[in-house]
Parts: sequence; structure tokens; C-alpha cells
Amino acid sequence: MTAQKGKDLLVKLDVEGTGVFSTMAGLRTRSLAFNARSVDITNQDSSGQWRELLAGAGVRSASVGGRGIFRDEASDASVRQVFFDAAIKSWRIVIPDFGTVTGPFQITALEYAGEHDGEVTFDISLESAGALTFASA
Repeated sequence: MTAQKGKDLLVKLDVEGTGVFSTMAGLRTRSLAFNARSVDITNQDSSGQWRELLAGAGVRSASVGGRGIFRDEASDASVRQVFFDAAIKSWRIVIPDFGTVTGPFQITALEYAGEHDGEVTFDISLESAGALTFASA
């Protein structure tokens, strides 16, 4: 994979639950992290007392983070409502020349900030809430 523009990594939300995804408004930075917790099965018979892990076990998850500005009241209202409803919605993360990750996420943090001489910004954190699918580009 060659170098990509950061602005091309997109975070999209299916607000209505119809399978139509809209790009989150005004995200200036965004990230996607995959996590897998291991299950340690080391015991006194483990060779040389080296740790052993159980393949295919544990919990897999994904975290999405973003920072930016809302470009309109509608996008702000949609995200805010999803947060206050503690709703689990379908989100899509588009990684250029790699693929898309789609699945249920819940907003776990929504923060607003602003400087007296600047715009209001927000930070958002999402945590996966079910099985995710990957489609290569």
C-alpha cells in the first residue's frame, strides 16, 4: 500500500438504519484500531515455562476516534441524538486502497471544546458492539 492522504480515511454513519451511509461532518483527524485480547493457557507443563496462548479465543474489538468540526446543525444533531440514546448504529470506515470495515458501533465519548477566538470542535470515540465485516478495496 502506498502513502495515502489522511483525509481519504472516512468515517460514515447509517443514521436511518437503511444502509445509506453519510460521511461524518468535518472530521479533521480520525483513527481505527483493532484489538484482540489473548487467552493465556500457560501451565506447569508448558515448554520452558514459556507463555502459551489459545488460538482463536479471546475478545476482538475495534475502536474509532475522530476530532473535527460539525459543518451543519443536522450532522451535530444526528450524532448527539445517537449518543444520548446510547444507540448502537451501523458505521462504515473507509480505508483508501485497503477496504471498508462495516458494523455496529456505539459512541462511548462525545466531547465539545472551543477557544474564545476559534470554532467549536468535537472529539468522538466509538467502540464496536458486534461482528464487523471487512471488504477489500
